[in-house]
Amino acid sequence: MTKKTEQKVIVPSLKEIQTERKRIRRGMYYWQALRGTIAVLVVVAAIAVLITTLFLPILQISGDSMSPTLEHNEIVILLKTKEFQRGDLIGFYYQGKILLKRVIALPEDEVAIDADGNVYVNAQLLEEPYVTEKGLGDCDLEFPYKVPGTGYFVMGDLRSNSVDSRNSVIGAVSRDDIIGKVVLRVWPLPKIGLVY
Repeated sequence: MTKKTEQKVIVPSLKEIQTERKRIRRGMYYWQALRGTIAVLVVVAAIAVLITTLFLPILQISGDSMSPTLEHNEIVILLKTKEFQRGDLIGFYYQGKILLKRVIALPEDEVAIDADGNVYVNAQLLEEPYVTEKGLGDCDLEFPYKVPGTGYFVMGDLRSNSVDSRNSVIGAVSRDDIIGKVVLRVWPLPKIGLVY
């Protein structure tokens, strides 16, 4: 004879069922919120990449040719534009690199630099409060130098350590090679602000 075993069915109480349903719903809401948050972050990241690529390139300074205005390892943002004035800091392509220099003279201007490093644009002495040490630097041009119609004469702020338009290797920078002008320093944090 076989013995029948009795199985007892345990029916959960209404309160236990409600608690379990709430737990399952919370889990579903959590995963929905997580998916939504990830989707928003992906969209924001894509928009940020698009903006920095098209309008606001971000660059890290390498070297000291723009010292004391910009120092090695600082991070700056450029504004893509094709409109420049004397004194603007610009970024431009040169042999596959991006260089940052200051616009000294505009297209068709005449530039002269004396032995002491004083810069004259259209026979007017240029005021340069951003330069701490003047000097002729690495220069192989004959002055007065006439800037070509689509070019800009640029120089680094640290004149003794800047290869720029004073040297025929770089010469006047073509408008087509210019990316934009430096507008904002974002690193290091204590120096965040507009760049002049």
